[in-house]
Order: sequence, then structure tokens, then C-alpha cells
Amino acid sequence: MGSEEHLKRVVRRRRLVNFLMLSIATLTALYGIIWLFWILADVFINGFRFISVELFLSDPAPPGVEGGGLRHAFVGHLIITSLGTLMGVPLGIGAGIFFAEYGRYSKFVGYLRSITDVIVSFPSIIIGTLVYAIMVKPVGHFMGISGSVALALLMVPVIAITTDEMLKLVPNSLREAAYALGAYRWQVIKDVSLKAAKRGILTGVILGIARISGETAPLLFTSFNNSFLTFDPTQPMASLTVTLFQYAMGPYDYWHGQAWAASLILTFGTLVFFILSKAVVHRGRL
Repeated sequence: MGSEEHLKRVVRRRRLVNFLMLSIATLTALYGIIWLFWILADVFINGFRFISVELFLSDPAPPGVEGGGLRHAFVGHLIITSLGTLMGVPLGIGAGIFFAEYGRYSKFVGYLRSITDVIVSFPSIIIGTLVYAIMVKPVGHFMGISGSVALALLMVPVIAITTDEMLKLVPNSLREAAYALGAYRWQVIKDVSLKAAKRGILTGVILGIARISGETAPLLFTSFNNSFLTFDPTQPMASLTVTLFQYAMGPYDYWHGQAWAASLILTFGTLVFFILSKAVVHRGRL
């Protein structure tokens, strides 16, 4: 009887602790969700009324003159982000493959992996100043391509670490079976390892794109800004984030309205892209 009573007390205590921990976790999650929806609602309410066709198709009006749009910023942001993605995704996936497939048991590669982990948490402004010193200062003027390089450097560590972790989850028995059939190492990596880990790797790519799509600090030191539409990445180029920052700090009310509209488009555009990409990953349409 004594043992049964003790067992019941243990069960009651565990249930109580479980209820308390679950309650704390639920309240914490609700606290974060409330603030998230508050931010999204605030951006939507203040930005939706300034959304118009002119915002997308017109260049900015002179300072102090109402009207105009942000076509130059939309185009520039798309160019800078796309070039950064084209540079960062292959490098990130290649680094992850090197870490997991070629240097898994190497101490030197272990040090590189640790350094990559540290770089993930680097403030983005440090990357911006680094690219400024390497690319902008020697040339003598800001460039859109330097902004793309800065964004690519921010993206590479995220994708590399994710790719490395996903490839480590692939069972070695699959690789050994491919080697037993006479496959070369590059074939094993391409046809076995990468195919088995493709969903996780795509998740890392999505996270990398989400990381760079809202960056402002590195672009201030690299591509800077431009009040005119340009397609030349070797010249100063506008971006949505830098234009948003400048308009929000500006003295004109219509600038503030356009900054709210840009915030709405940037926030919900990134959110929709992230949700759709995750849906494709989970449904296995690859």
C-alpha cells in the first residue's frame, strides 16, 4: 500500500509540473503571437491606405512635392536581392556539402564550421563595412553589386550550416549502398545525399532569402541609394529598405505614408513567400 501511495503522489506531482510547464509555454507563445499580430495589424492599417498603382509605376517626386512612387526602389531591391541570392545560394550549399561530405571528420573543417556558426550571428553592419572597405572605397563610389555581395555574405553561413546539418541526417548506409554499386563520390553526393536532404536544404535557402530581404544596414555602406531608376549594378542603386529608412526619417508626411506602404509590401511579401515556400516543401512538390 505504501508503494502505491508513493506512486500516486509521484504521478500527481508529475502531472502538476507538466500542467505548469505547458501553461507557461502556452502563455509565452500567446504573448509572442499577440505582439506579432499587433505589429502586422499596425503595418497593415497604416500602410494599406497608401497603396496605389502610382506607388509601383512612378518614380519619386522632388522633395516637398506630393505624389510620385517608389518604382526605383522596387526595381533596385529586386536586382540587388536577386544577384545576392544567385551568389549566395551556390556558395552556401557548396560550403555545406564540403563540411558534411568531405570534411566531416577533419579538425580543420570543424574549426571552419565553428567560425561559420559565429558569422551567422554577426551584426549585418559589420558585413556592410567589410564590403565597403573591399569594394566601395577602392572604386570611389557606391555600387549595387557591392550591396549584393554583402547580402550574399549574410546568406552563405545560414545556408551552409543548414545544408551541413541536413546532410548529416542522411544515413551512411545509403552512401555505402551507392558506393557498393560502383558510384563515384560526386554521384553519391548528387544522387543520394542531396536528394535525401533536399527539403531541409530548401528550407535553409528560404531562411537565407528571408534573412537578406529586409536588411538595411549593409546596403547603407554598399549600394547606398539613388533617387532615379537604374538597372546598372555598378552604380549607386536604390533599395526598398534604405528608401523606407530615409522616408521614415524625412520631414514630409507623404514620405511617411509611402514608408508605411513600403513596410507593408516588404513585410507581407516576405511572409507570403515564406509561407508558400514552406507549403511546397512540406507537400514534396520538388
